[in-house]
Amino acid sequence: MRIITLTTDFGLSDWFVGAMRGVILGLAPRAQIVDLTHGVPPGDVRAGAFALAAGCRCFPRGTIHVAVVDPGVGSARHALAVRTDDYVFVGPDNGLLSFALAGEKVRAVRRLTEERWFRRPVSRNFHGRDVFAPVAAHLSRGLPFAKLGPSAADWVRLPWPEPVTRGRTVRGEVVYLDRFGNAITSIRNEQLPPREGLVIRLSGNRRIPLRQFYQAVPAGRPVALPGSAGLLEVAVNGGSAADRLGLRIGSVLEMAR
Repeated sequence: MRIITLTTDFGLSDWFVGAMRGVILGLAPRAQIVDLTHGVPPGDVRAGAFALAAGCRCFPRGTIHVAVVDPGVGSARHALAVRTDDYVFVGPDNGLLSFALAGEKVRAVRRLTEERWFRRPVSRNFHGRDVFAPVAAHLSRGLPFAKLGPSAADWVRLPWPEPVTRGRTVRGEVVYLDRFGNAITSIRNEQLPPREGLVIRLSGNRRIPLRQFYQAVPAGRPVALPGSAGLLEVAVNGGSAADRLGLRIGSVLEMAR
């Protein structure tokens, strides 16, 4: 039986995640369900897209990734399943899948319209339980992808803030804040020079040294480093870069190579 992952903004204090898991197990009792994260900030589609993209490729080929950060649930937005060379992604067509799909070879896209694969009755406000979970369960049992609904030519794509290079300077921005307050940026690790001592500049001309790990600077001091998601991070050793440096999504930084 295939692995099914869950990425949501539901948290763990309510029954929402348990209900999704129950629906999957009712249809596919041998399914392996893995919680990628349920800590996406409520309604934050961009943060959910980043979390899904950062974690999805850690799983074996054939994994089904279900993602639900869906402030437009019950509206006219479409529900999608996307098959790539390695995975299947299931979720709302609101940009949530876009960062993960940017790193994949997409082979087929289907709109989820065949209600025989849904849990009945379908709540207008809980498609995670009634649409996405049962569709994933049926797919894990071998349902042909083409039976999900009609083909879709495209899907909603969130823009990625590509770094801008001018001469020896690379300008990027913060794209994600993790629970430690580390600021993950749009500058890719491969854009960093193979040496320490580089200085990252924040607004206000704050300068931060580039190092290889968090404790390469004294406690309480800021540091920039190549992050595990493949992107440059700004952190504070033992603290929160978001709080200490006032970093937010969209905060701009520059790197002089």
